[in-house]
Amino acid sequence: MNPVPIPSSGTPAPLVPGTLYLVATPVGNLEDITLRALRVLRDCDVVAAEDTRHTGHLLHHFGLHKPLVSYHRFNEARRGEEILARLGTGQTVALVTDAGSPGISDPGQRVVAAVVAAGGRVEAVPGACALVAALTASGLPTDEFHFAGFLPVKSGQRARRLGELLAVPGTLCVYESPHRIAKLVQELSVAAPGRRVVLARELTKKFEEWIRGTAAEVAAELARRPRKGEFVVLVGPADGTGPVRDDDGEPGPAATSGDDAV
Repeated sequence: MNPVPIPSSGTPAPLVPGTLYLVATPVGNLEDITLRALRVLRDCDVVAAEDTRHTGHLLHHFGLHKPLVSYHRFNEARRGEEILARLGTGQTVALVTDAGSPGISDPGQRVVAAVVAAGGRVEAVPGACALVAALTASGLPTDEFHFAGFLPVKSGQRARRLGELLAVPGTLCVYESPHRIAKLVQELSVAAPGRRVVLARELTKKFEEWIRGTAAEVAAELARRPRKGEFVVLVGPADGTGPVRDDDGEPGPAATSGDDAV
């Protein structure tokens, strides 16, 4: 396919040799990509990807062709050394994950720390992030929030961690898989039944959906009809700041939006 044109207001500065670029990629809708991200992916020397096949499809969609190396949680140490070596020779490396911003519950933090410790240069190319998208559209307070990534899988560790997090001021934000979402919301309905909960599912995709209500109401809704897909889970502060509202702007339990298809 023909490369996607990358317009610019003026002549952009060339990439800086020896720089690690952290490039945010779409979380669902391919239009999430930024013009700057496309330019960096076009002009870099190599792309370090969480899944080279997934990123290969993304690059092909935009008509880009670049060498790809894998960088994921199972080879972070070895591949991090290779990336440092490449940067040391003046190459530019674009680090991407399957979706969203590198380092946010995805590989990236370790190599960034290594590059910084070595006196290297790291530059963020911001863009899509499921956390930010969900939080800003949730209707919950955004002036203070706490992001905890994925909770522990084991029940005892999970319960202890959840108890600690529910005591933190502000809106609590976590990620959860479709296999454990019902369990998490049920645990919230026991630990904090009156707290406001918002689930954001399949963000920016065709079947994006929002489920809003108290923890107990959202648990009942999931029990009535389970959902698939990745979730961002947001829990409002204990003081109950801000009403839970349905799509008509009126307060209501377990308000949902989005297509009913799973």
